[in-house]
Amino acid sequence: EDGGGEGGSEDRIPRAYWNAPDWPVLESVRSIDPLTPLARVASYPRRMPRALDVPRLRREAALLTAALQLGSAARTVEMAVEHAGRREQFGVRIGAFQAVKHLCAEMLIRVEIARSAVYAASLTGQSLPVIGAKILAEEAAVRNARDCLQVHGGIGFTWEADVHLHLKRAWLRLEQWQSGAKAEEALAEALLADDAAG
Repeated sequence: EDGGGEGGSEDRIPRAYWNAPDWPVLESVRSIDPLTPLARVASYPRRMPRALDVPRLRREAALLTAALQLGSAARTVEMAVEHAGRREQFGVRIGAFQAVKHLCAEMLIRVEIARSAVYAASLTGQSLPVIGAKILAEEAAVRNARDCLQVHGGIGFTWEADVHLHLKRAWLRLEQWQSGAKAEEALAEALLADDAAG
């Protein structure tokens, strides 16, 4: 049995870990969003595996979440530019207006800054770069989704456009693995500790 196919977490977690004696027992939970699979921990093992490095796993999960946010931020730039080049208002494409050009340029700048941070964090895997990448990628995802909605106008809130989905998912991921406020506090503490040591 492969587990549920309706966006269940079974297909994302290696089968060997499902209901293994020294791993938590997981149950698939139906999600409103099919792209966000969920699972519930039904029971915990008596003892966790010795090799389990929880801080490392949390860092990796935060980095993967930052990468998801980065992908969403990049996609919203593409959507905004595509819409601005297609939609006409007052007899011209809205992409010809300076305000729209600047909005799209700011979106791209946020993406490239976040991309650099995520790539750097993926090379080091250390806490500080991962926290920084998470903060920058989250800001890029949320602000770009909002700006993309602004470029799209009212149609961005409809089911015809995927813009609203990017905003909702960006909000959902904000609290995953470490909230933005906690990440900022952790980054400030680490920087102050480095400053005091150096």
